Amino acid sequence: MDRNTIKELIKSKNVSYLRLQFTDMLGEIKAVEIPAEKIDDALDNKIMFDGSSIEGFVRIKEADMYLHPDLDTFLILPFEDSELGAVARFICDVYMPDGKPFTGDPRYILKKQIAKMQEMGIETMYVGFEPEFYLFKQNPDGSIATELSDRASYFDLSPFAGCENIRREMALMLEKMNFKVQASHHEVGPGQNEITFKYSDVLDACDKVQTFKQVVKVIARKHGYIASFMPKPLNKQAGNGMHTNCSLFCKNKGDLFYDPKQPMQLSKMCKKWITGILNHARELSLLTNPIVNSYKRLVSGYEAPIYACWSDANRSSLVRIPAIRGMGTRTELRNVDPCANPYLALAGILACGLDGIENINDNETIPPETDNLFSLSDAEIENRNIVSLPETLHAAIQEFKKSDILREVLGDHLFYKYITAKEKEWKEYHTTVSEFELKKYLER
Repeated sequence: MDRNTIKELIKSKNVSYLRLQFTDMLGEIKAVEIPAEKIDDALDNKIMFDGSSIEGFVRIKEADMYLHPDLDTFLILPFEDSELGAVARFICDVYMPDGKPFTGDPRYILKKQIAKMQEMGIETMYVGFEPEFYLFKQNPDGSIATELSDRASYFDLSPFAGCENIRREMALMLEKMNFKVQASHHEVGPGQNEITFKYSDVLDACDKVQTFKQVVKVIARKHGYIASFMPKPLNKQAGNGMHTNCSLFCKNKGDLFYDPKQPMQLSKMCKKWITGILNHARELSLLTNPIVNSYKRLVSGYEAPIYACWSDANRSSLVRIPAIRGMGTRTELRNVDPCANPYLALAGILACGLDGIENINDNETIPPETDNLFSLSDAEIENRNIVSLPETLHAAIQEFKKSDILREVLGDHLFYKYITAKEKEWKEYHTTVSEFELKKYLER
């Protein structure tokens, strides 16, 4: 996209408002809206906002910040069209008044890691997300109904009246917005769904998954449902994951994870990449699984990983290698959940994988695990030197605090802001008396 093309589209498509979006530290989408007549101000990077009101941004005395639209993210939002005119959006980078990028902007943090990757001679990181979500009926008063919206399970057809059509409408809306939808199906849990879309370069993939969540929520609400990306919304049911498929690519070499001459047809670079991620898995968890509820999904019995190991087929492992080889060779990181800030999570994953490529020798790579780890005893797991993922948000915070590599990735500003926010969240949870406690202990 270029400036003139954008202005022509605004005029020809009757765009009345422009939404300038960015993402805060916690992964929430924020926006400033302006009349379409102010398009030149937006394109000249003159739109300002109060950064002191945004989680993880700046102090009051440093409040003024500027939005620099990424022209390639210009998109007319079909779900916002009305008699008052269309709405278009830009995804923006955040800048300081001195014209420098804001170092705490999650998108900028990911861009820094992409630049480091390219300095190492790797041109592109491709990412494909597999986000899952539940649909809950919304009551007339706006509250969420507690009963399950269906009794269906994995790949069931027409699970309940109307909702398969809601999922299809979501997929069709995404297609209108230039997504290439790969598949849409009912997931394991009752009322649980998944829509997958084609992989793209890591920055575009993160932009897309943020847009995806918006579309899913808007379409669900239109039909009287709430779409929930909460990692574990229902007790004793499958949790919502966001399996994250990654591959590294160079035009003259193709998929850098593929080598037909190596065991399992996986390149030495791929095994170093995996080892780097596994070595840092515990500290990385605070970015991939960022909320209290995340750790109620990462338990045995629901296909969510709890051990830092890898396999070519074993779904109990943290990293799985899908069966396809050649240009489709990739690693699937299975612990990531949809509440992760995609920019920060992928910046961390990329940094840890590159650390493995850069600093691990061929004879130091971690071998794959072929057994179902859920069937092994704790002693057997320990004898294999397999590390467990953190079991609580508090444990993940403690691991994150010790991480030199993630402190470098996030920079001091966001690293300490993130710790402060997560410690506050843990304290709030830890000091709240739950319904479980009242039922179990109130009459003792």
